Amino acid sequence: MKKKTGVFLIISAMLLMLLAGCGSSNEETETTHASEEEKLQIGLSFDSFVIERWLRDRDMFVSTASSLDAEVNVQVAGGVVEEQISQIEYFIQKKMDVIVIIPIDGDALHDVVKEAKSKGIYVVCYDRIIPNVNADLYITIDNEMVGTLMGESLVEACPDGGNIFVINGSPTDKNVEEVEKGFKDAIKGSKLKVAYSGYCDNWLAELAATHVNKGLEVTDDIVGIMCGNDDLASQAVKVLSENRLAGQVALVAQDADLAACQRIVEGTQTMTVYKPIEQEASTAATLAVMLGKGEDIGGSDCEYPVTETINDGEYEIPYYKITPVAVTKENMDEVIIDGGFHTREDVYLNVK
Repeated sequence: MKKKTGVFLIISAMLLMLLAGCGSSNEETETTHASEEEKLQIGLSFDSFVIERWLRDRDMFVSTASSLDAEVNVQVAGGVVEEQISQIEYFIQKKMDVIVIIPIDGDALHDVVKEAKSKGIYVVCYDRIIPNVNADLYITIDNEMVGTLMGESLVEACPDGGNIFVINGSPTDKNVEEVEKGFKDAIKGSKLKVAYSGYCDNWLAELAATHVNKGLEVTDDIVGIMCGNDDLASQAVKVLSENRLAGQVALVAQDADLAACQRIVEGTQTMTVYKPIEQEASTAATLAVMLGKGEDIGGSDCEYPVTETINDGEYEIPYYKITPVAVTKENMDEVIIDGGFHTREDVYLNVK
């Protein structure tokens, strides 16, 4: 009887130890879940990933935010404004701390963004402004300077003047207005004459080809073309090649896409504007986390203090701009390759 009692006591003790262990495990699980729930939540809404640069923006933003212990939910609207509105509504329902938006059409997002603001969610306009919503931050490349650099490059490439085409991006993208202003101011007083201009809805590259063809119907006596970005320029080059004009017509654009850098060293594109997008993305992520934590993004303690404002049409909102750089064949190695944006092997792939 004593032996049975002893065995019983040993088994009971073991069961108690196991139960205690299980309790500890549950406690750890609950703590882990609580820790995850406490992480800052950021919703990141992209226009689309058609343009090469947006993938770089996404990766750097997510990486930086994660390093600051924030979670990022990335949504991509595929260029459909109704889809972007739906995705922002989803972020509102999920009670995100911050929503960062690359708008397809800023005006169309007005109501849903105002709703987010009314719920106490911080809103960051990334690369493109959303008018009249009193966003908590607008961060972008200096778009007017982008246009200035493109205009100055065309003036330099065509010192004797002549006819040029201007193929702009989407008319609903507020950045396009700023780029246009910088470009027009840069060519003012030069001998360049805009013989044809057009816009590419939703930044559809195929429309650039259509516009260049239409322009050539007006006149084929041209010296240069300004394209809203490198994706549009890729289609302009195709049309110029078909008309045996590639390399003879100066072509300027922006984004420093790999294909554009290749065209520059090959001689079919004159320049592109390099926009430090990884700097833009990492800065935006850092400031978004600070906003979400209720910290002062304009203070001296801030790594990237936001000291400027810009009028969004109705409100003065915090504004942070990053300086772009003109890239030509002459400084390709210094800016793009030495800067680690593209590799030498990739840029000079087609050059022997």
